[in-house]
Amino acid sequence: MKRKSTAGKTASAIFLIASGAFCLSAAAQGKAEAYRCGNSYTDRPCEGGRPVKVDDARTDADRRASEAGTHRAETRADQLERIRLSQEKETYERSRRSAHEARQAAIIERRLASSEQLARARAQKLGAEPHKSSARFSGSADGKQASAPVEGSKKKKRKPSSDSSAS
Repeated sequence: MKRKSTAGKTASAIFLIASGAFCLSAAAQGKAEAYRCGNSYTDRPCEGGRPVKVDDARTDADRRASEAGTHRAETRADQLERIRLSQEKETYERSRRSAHEARQAAIIERRLASSEQLARARAQKLGAEPHKSSARFSGSADGKQASAPVEGSKKKKRKPSSDSSAS
């Protein structure tokens, strides 16, 4: 009895598989419909949508030639993208280097201007008429010696440092 039940199960499984394959092939061979709804396409009808033919009437040779052309175009696009990226990188590096050089030149120019200004100030100071000496160092303004210090203010004497006596 067991044999009949396994044979029946096997037969029904084969029948189900065959019918499923038949249905799938029939569905695949059936006319696929597509609808244009505004700017998009769908396989379901929509309000205001128009049916569109989607059958590919090309031969296998035409299809292969089209795919080869697409592959060549993709390869060329990738090549052009790599070229563009390398050119952009070179441009970026050139721009970065020139900006760095401009910053360095500006720093050098500021330093030079500062040193020139300092040199002009020194030259002006040296070229100017000497200042009159103060009464404390060379005498009074009328040419007489400075008066003796007032008795209340005594100057402190400097103590000799121990470091200078050691040498």
